[in-house]
Order: sequence, then C-alpha cells, then structure tokens
Amino acid sequence: MERMYTPEQVEEQKRAMYEGLSPRRRRFVDRIGYASWDPYQAPFDPIDIRTDAMGYTTHDLLNKYFKSLPDMPDPDYMQTLSEFMVMLVMNIEKVRPILEFSDWYNALLKERGISLK
Repeated sequence: MERMYTPEQVEEQKRAMYEGLSPRRRRFVDRIGYASWDPYQAPFDPIDIRTDAMGYTTHDLLNKYFKSLPDMPDPDYMQTLSEFMVMLVMNIEKVRPILEFSDWYNALLKERGISLK
C-alpha cells in the first residue's frame, strides 16, 4: 500500500499536535527536543498481531476491502477507515453500535431508493 501522507502533511499534523498539548506535556517535548519527539511511535503491544472475530488483522481487512473497490480512495478516506479498523480489531463492542446503525441506515436508504454514491 502507498504512503498515505506527504512529509509536509506529517509535519503539519505533528505541529498541530504540539500546539494542542498542555503546557506540562509541552515542557516534556521541549526537554527531549521537538525534532526528536515522535508522536507516531508504534504501540508497545503491536496492533498488527491482533485479530478480529474472523481472524483477520487490521491490514488484512483493509487490503481485502481496498481490493474490492474499483478505485483507490483518497487519503482521508483511507485514514478514517484505518482508524476504524483498529477500533474494530481492538474492541468490537465499542464499534458494534456503529455497525448496527450503519446496517439499519443502509436498509432505510435502500427502502427509499437513495444511494450515497
């Protein structure tokens, strides 16, 4: 899969995160140095090894979904979906209401002949 963000976008997000930090947390970042600070550090317990109820990892699910699409979606779409997949794999109960609502809403749209695409 291609990189989702350009280095400029990553730096912009990093700067936004830094500016949103509390003063205490900012002092910590300043102590280690802004350039050395990595807000995107990998978790200690790798998410790549966690699986959902069917045994798929987040990457498996994303790849399977992207292959089913006619075109590659834009980076924002991919990022949102990636975040959702992490929540899905980590804690299905947290996303179950969203899944159930989505199924219900999709059925309601179909009843009325409305398509989101």
